Amino acid sequence: MDNLTTVFVSEVVGTAMLILLGGGVVANVILAKNKGFGGGWLLINFGWGLAVFAGVTVAYASGAHLNPAVTIGLFTSGLDEFAPGVPVGIGSILLYMGAQLLGAFIGAILVFLGYKKHFDAETDAGTKLAVFSTGPAIRSYGWNTITEILGTFVLVFVVIGFGRAEPAGLAALGALPVALLVVGIGASLGGPTGYAINPARDLGPRIAHALLPIKGKGSSDWSYSWVPIVGPLIGGALAGVAATALLPVL
Repeated sequence: MDNLTTVFVSEVVGTAMLILLGGGVVANVILAKNKGFGGGWLLINFGWGLAVFAGVTVAYASGAHLNPAVTIGLFTSGLDEFAPGVPVGIGSILLYMGAQLLGAFIGAILVFLGYKKHFDAETDAGTKLAVFSTGPAIRSYGWNTITEILGTFVLVFVVIGFGRAEPAGLAALGALPVALLVVGIGASLGGPTGYAINPARDLGPRIAHALLPIKGKGSSDWSYSWVPIVGPLIGGALAGVAATALLPVL
């Protein structure tokens, strides 16, 4: 495969793995009659962290962005290449984002297939949607957006820091630091919005929710859907700029 095809496949597979395991832990905790039912917020946090670990590990060939906010943050940080032989540019940015969205959509379908009988048994439409997409604990679009900006800023700023760690140090640990970072963001900043911190993670599964034949699924809540897109993109872009300005002197 050429470089661009390798990047596309890598991001699709990695993001699908991320959503399969991340959406899967949410389904296990909140859908009726699961063995993990009632496992709680920290189980979801750790499940998402391990989902990130798995997704980043299998998407090594593309640099494992798995998130349009990461792609944008690396762009605004002044990076020259996203992966060997893949220069940073509008075309490569769109390639990454398209692959991430497709992978998230596929991952969400796999979660549905794995939990089909539990979706059938669940009576609350909002709970079914929560397996696929985020939603705020208190709906306030402006403040929800700020929360997503903050969480994504932390994610991208620290990820760039991992990549610049000298000597190899944290960078040599691969996916583990990123996984632990995601657990920390969820535990600290995740409560108000469910911490999408990734536009593809929310939009791809939301589209899947709208299209899949889920019994009694109700609305896909499109009125909120822009928040986990706009907030993370702003947070990622700001993190890239801040990393360029601050990390070399820290």
